Amino acid sequence: MANDHAIREHMEIIGADGVHVGTVDTIEGDRIKLTKQDAGEGSHRGHHHFVPLGLVAEVEGDRVRLSANGDVAVSFEEEEDGKPA
Repeated sequence: MANDHAIREHMEIIGADGVHVGTVDTIEGDRIKLTKQDAGEGSHRGHHHFVPLGLVAEVEGDRVRLSANGDVAVSFEEEEDGKPA
């Protein structure tokens, strides 16, 4: 896992395939909290989602690259209550 201290607010999170997954709001514990703008649609809209720090492969410039492709990384997202998104 990359150094989580290098992860800053408003960095773009991308999958291993370069696909946009979200934008960093903050780090809470062992998870990256995504901004609400990346919350998705329907019942997912309007609240924060989280990505496990364990998926971070590296921090490169203003991007956080995950070890999983974007479509797979989204399946690891959790809602604010800790349940899968």
